[in-house]
Amino acid sequence: MPELPDILAYLTALEPRVVGQPLVRVRLASAFLLRSFDPPITAAEGKRVLGLRRIGKRIVFDLESGLHLVLHLMIAGRLHWKPGGASVATKTSLAAFDFPEGTLVLTEAGSKKRASLYIVRGEAGLAEHARGGLEVLESDPASFRATLTRENHTLKRALTDPRLFSGIGNAYSDEILHRARLSPAKLTSRLTEEEIAALDRATRDVLREWTERLTAQARRAFPEKVTAFREGMAVHGRFGRPCPVCGTKVQRIVYAENESNYCPTCQTGGKLLADRALSQLLRGDWPKTLEELEERKRTPRLSS
Repeated sequence: MPELPDILAYLTALEPRVVGQPLVRVRLASAFLLRSFDPPITAAEGKRVLGLRRIGKRIVFDLESGLHLVLHLMIAGRLHWKPGGASVATKTSLAAFDFPEGTLVLTEAGSKKRASLYIVRGEAGLAEHARGGLEVLESDPASFRATLTRENHTLKRALTDPRLFSGIGNAYSDEILHRARLSPAKLTSRLTEEEIAALDRATRDVLREWTERLTAQARRAFPEKVTAFREGMAVHGRFGRPCPVCGTKVQRIVYAENESNYCPTCQTGGKLLADRALSQLLRGDWPKTLEELEERKRTPRLSS
């Protein structure tokens, strides 16, 4: 799912292409994409784009007449800048937004179509799409601490909860926790003041670094290949590959459609975190350390 740095890269690329321009036409290839009915989507046609903004992981087009288009890409939604009148007659195409100088095409890979588009009136209508999470890059350490410790969750869950922190998802939470040298499974109630401060610094540093990197690329070319697995990431998407800090093989916990990637040496004191499904299957046989795991791989279990 595109997260804060990815969304800001999209906004950087879109600004010179659409701000100040009229939205000539909206072409829907999937009726399921549009989740609102009043005002109708046709009300946006012909309106100039006054500005762009981000609400959490949503992209907002501010239009004339107090209208706003709110686009949530979800996991697999992606944007593409094409020549004017680009076709939407493909399996992955959901919509096209025609502008005088080109067409913004929305696609979504996979069979589960989760991306959504709303058209709302005024700031009040827009506020309904805000989840209330803290904008870390606009906050101070005291606000970060208060938000982090407001509820007792694992660090992975806390960072990715949009009610707590805005714009952070699966990928950048892995990178933040690795930078802070903290376990994704550690509970927020058990953090020391030093650990809270380290997590605060890591969150700001990781988000700033990736935002600067991706927006710089977006100024040169429209970001056509937005992915959660990027070259230069320390642990996310690097299962089985060496940690860039210590060389230990990166491990992961898989749950539902998400996963946590972490370095046992840097983050968990050498301990392996139990994957729920496998730990239930193996019960007492679950290896506790990386050394035990490697020994299991070297020594095949005898069949009974």
